[in-house]
Amino acid sequence: MKRARVIYNPTSGREQMKKNLPYILNRLEEAGYETSAHMTKCENDAEAAAKRAGENGFDVVVAAGGDGTIFEVVNGIAELERRPKLGIIPAGTTNDVARALGIRGNNIEKVCDVLCGGNLQPIDIGKVNDQYFINIAAGGKLTELTYDTPSRLKTMLGQLAYYIKGFEKLRLLKPIQVRIEYDGKLFEGEIMMFLISNTNSVGGFEKLFPNAKFNDGMFDMMIITKAHIPEIIRIGTQALNGEHLHNENVLCFQANRVKIEVAGDMQLNLDGEYGGKLPAEFVNLHHHLELFCP
Repeated sequence: MKRARVIYNPTSGREQMKKNLPYILNRLEEAGYETSAHMTKCENDAEAAAKRAGENGFDVVVAAGGDGTIFEVVNGIAELERRPKLGIIPAGTTNDVARALGIRGNNIEKVCDVLCGGNLQPIDIGKVNDQYFINIAAGGKLTELTYDTPSRLKTMLGQLAYYIKGFEKLRLLKPIQVRIEYDGKLFEGEIMMFLISNTNSVGGFEKLFPNAKFNDGMFDMMIITKAHIPEIIRIGTQALNGEHLHNENVLCFQANRVKIEVAGDMQLNLDGEYGGKLPAEFVNLHHHLELFCP
């Protein structure tokens, strides 16, 4: 019999995961999996649990929670020689990865239909230094809000918590000098932020990278060059419908490998989690994992 391990964050989705767990386990059992669960208790717990599951021969690891839980699970299995297949049950604040793949977390029955349906897709992931990400790598003050926003506030307010924190960050925005090498090309100049994406959904914005694909072996990268705060706000508004691509302060391109150096201090955001500081090199690992999709 195949074995599945559900790794879930009990606080995600306004604490709905604990209520849905019996149903999830039962559906997987009915689909032919010997199923067990692990409740995360602290930071990096999901990563350690996913690594153990892979080393112990589990066929499937299911990440049930927000993008942070998925990030940890991916880091737990990415370096294994025999990597288990990945399932996702979205229960976070933005659920960018699931949104990009067409997995909607507001209906647990349909989510379990995806898990039990057996439709697998190869997906790319990114490697940066000694870490991995499945959706987004970013730098700049505004990108820090996802891990600076308290979990309790996200539980109470959902997406609104990020908007509140974002307005706090606006006054701290300053340009920083960077050197970016990408696939043999070079950009040098002052920027406000950068985004390296593997999908079309970032921070709930589904038109930020409208042509991004999660399995084409390429990152979609965006640089926002030096600009005043009103222009940054305008770019954010334009991003709701894709008009930001025509803004003169927005540069977009595709690359398989990106190396970034900064003249100053810039933190790295990986799938919404703190990922250390730059400099860093980003490499696209083509078809590195298999994931259950609709």
